[in-house]
Amino acid sequence: MPDFELLINGKMSPGAYRLDVINPATEELAGTCSRASESQLDEAVDAAEAALPGWGATPIEERRQALGKVTEIVMANADELGAILTSEQGKPLNEAVAEAYGLGAFTQHFAAMDLPIEVLEDTEARRVEVHRAPLGVVAAIIPWNFPLILLGFKLGPALLAGNTLVVKPAPTTPLATLRLAELIKDVLPPGVLNVIADANDLGSKISAHPKIRKVSFTGSTATGSKVMAGAAVTLKRITLEMGGNDAGLILGDVDPKKIAPEIFAAGFPNNGQVCIAMKRVYAHEDIYDALCEELAAIAKSKKVGEGTEEGVELGPLQNKAQYEKVKAIIADAAEKGTVIAGGSALDRPGYFIEPT
Repeated sequence: MPDFELLINGKMSPGAYRLDVINPATEELAGTCSRASESQLDEAVDAAEAALPGWGATPIEERRQALGKVTEIVMANADELGAILTSEQGKPLNEAVAEAYGLGAFTQHFAAMDLPIEVLEDTEARRVEVHRAPLGVVAAIIPWNFPLILLGFKLGPALLAGNTLVVKPAPTTPLATLRLAELIKDVLPPGVLNVIADANDLGSKISAHPKIRKVSFTGSTATGSKVMAGAAVTLKRITLEMGGNDAGLILGDVDPKKIAPEIFAAGFPNNGQVCIAMKRVYAHEDIYDALCEELAAIAKSKKVGEGTEEGVELGPLQNKAQYEKVKAIIADAAEKGTVIAGGSALDRPGYFIEPT
């Protein structure tokens, strides 16, 4: 049974509490990890603050080299990270491994970047330059839908710019992130990267923490609003990547058979659990019925199951709350309209619902 600790100040540290992580495909234990207390959050922030002067003064070429080493480790361990991710997140194994490689691709991308001095004016009277300096301790709050690749979005640029990090993955998917921390901890000086796990009880403390200078958050709009409010107390810089309500407009001259696979692919990545998934489709009346038939046929053809099963295309919903939410949405749709395919929970363990 996988069991992971927190990364604080360069060491894997036991938490004040334990956190059980459920496999959404079986409803059994996927693994356990340490869960941080508020005082351990403070320790992680203090470690990041103490490491900031040294890391910020490190030549950018050395920071780029460190990101390059992180990339090498990620790529070498992508299969293991993907397997852990499937067990806690539920997505098919091939997609989870691809996500691990995606994390490596992003760290590789940022390892190739530079922060050149920008010359605004160079005249006989004056020379004006812009030098970019580290902002400070950055908190990265990661969601459960794409924990590894979204970590790459945040970790790469923050470390390249000379900032130090405190990372908090979602409590339903902390294992792959903590394993990654274990793998790369010796690449970076102690305190530069810290990774904690919680039970959704430390987010407000992070947002309002006086020593954290920026919060990068990906998650729901409701939670993002709370992050923004908490960060406002100390005038932190924030980056909020939240939910969407994306629509597709299908015109009357489109071939339903050709466009239906593209619509389905846009609506069901990661079981639709992604902010940019297509959530509404407006189709011209001339092709409406035919398009519905094509989409229904595609939905019925998809193999749903545990992510480690051969040929599985769609896994479970990630957690019980999401499972209950989707069932309620389907019930509302059935009451107000027509369910043309799916609509039922599968008669098996796990948070499975037919493609609907």
